[in-house]
Amino acid sequence: MNACNLQRTVQRPQDKGLTPETMDVSKKEKVAFVAVRYGKEINGGAEMHCRMLAERLAGKYAVEVITTCVNDYVTGGNQYAPGDEILNGVLIHRFPVAPSDSTPWEYWFRRSKPPRRLRHLMYRIRILRLFADIFPVWTWRLHDDIEERKHHVFYSEEMNDFILAHKNSYKAIIALTADYGPFYFTAMLAGERMIGIPTMHNARASFRVSLTQAFPRISYMGFNTPEEEKLARNIFGKNLKDCGIISTGIDIPEPDDWESVKKRFSLPDRYIVYVGRIKRAKVGKLLSYYRSYRRYERKDIPALVMVGGSMEFIGLPEGVIFTGFVTDAQRRAILQHSSLLINSSKHESLSLVLLEALYDKVPALVNGHCNVLKGHAIRSGGAVKYYTNRFNFCRRLHEILHDRDMREEMIRRGKAYITENYDWEVIMRRLEKAIELVAGKLPAGQEIG
Repeated sequence: MNACNLQRTVQRPQDKGLTPETMDVSKKEKVAFVAVRYGKEINGGAEMHCRMLAERLAGKYAVEVITTCVNDYVTGGNQYAPGDEILNGVLIHRFPVAPSDSTPWEYWFRRSKPPRRLRHLMYRIRILRLFADIFPVWTWRLHDDIEERKHHVFYSEEMNDFILAHKNSYKAIIALTADYGPFYFTAMLAGERMIGIPTMHNARASFRVSLTQAFPRISYMGFNTPEEEKLARNIFGKNLKDCGIISTGIDIPEPDDWESVKKRFSLPDRYIVYVGRIKRAKVGKLLSYYRSYRRYERKDIPALVMVGGSMEFIGLPEGVIFTGFVTDAQRRAILQHSSLLINSSKHESLSLVLLEALYDKVPALVNGHCNVLKGHAIRSGGAVKYYTNRFNFCRRLHEILHDRDMREEMIRRGKAYITENYDWEVIMRRLEKAIELVAGKLPAGQEIG
């Protein structure tokens, strides 16, 4: 792999706490997942997606997860110890990352920016797919893009070495999240055995030139929604090989005791909720729109509870409550007792929290500038409402909170939408067929849905 310039020497960390009793020594075929972070303390959307698929697949295969020692995606660093551990029947291999230094990363990020911007512009004016069919692989600033990945907080050379050395021992390698280096390097090192779950959205990270090099190597691409698949086709054209919808279901934890959760986080009786990373790229204009709603409504105004582990904002508007990190059980209790879920992100490939809200009969209002979220609203027949500007945010929010018939109809349609589209039996059948396809047990091009 000249483009990657990866060493082939494998150095394994010491195994941690593994005994014949804790390891699965059966003759099951092995399947690996590759994720940037993995652990019971991590509640990011893509990380939860990986964990749910891995733990369900563990009943049929010997499932392993290849990941880094990173917990904090902002600062990087090795918060977890390197080595191996078992979590809910899944063997986790953790590999250390290099010490985080933003200076070289920022240099290579700036160097790799021009082609991303150009490709994004070409997408917006609807000519990128045509160019991708004629010139599938871009080399302009490719070296810079790869170097940026090597200086990112999730880069682990030992992890790449392990994938290269052990790829033939796995029936399939399932890598998640095209935004980050592990997805790219897995494609370059083991693309012939790889199922890619890119979790793409319409952001500049999806237009990196290195992905034009990686996507043709991936044996099967599994998308979360039809909108994500359409986005990928319009970016990469004929670069996509076999692909289809795999998606995921949802795991519903038992909620914590409501009174204790309410007291711990000082929650009011009535509130609307945002759940996710509290960073500008995700929150978008929600805080500004919420301020406008408070001026618009004037009385009987619900608080806005923001649930997330870290926050980029300094100071919050009146009526906004920040919880900080919550457990899965606490999150479910907060979601269940909310009047409404808001997802204000423009960058989603699925939105697990939206599916959880619909399952728990909580109405949802989403950003209509995100094609995936708008797609949920349309395909669900109105179980989800969407807004596209400040005025209809305020109007929609008022209608959902005060129109009882509308709320009941949204709840009814939402429950049906989850049952029909995100049943775990359907999801796992698709994933298992994709594994058989990559392993050569099914003919190429076969539908897995």
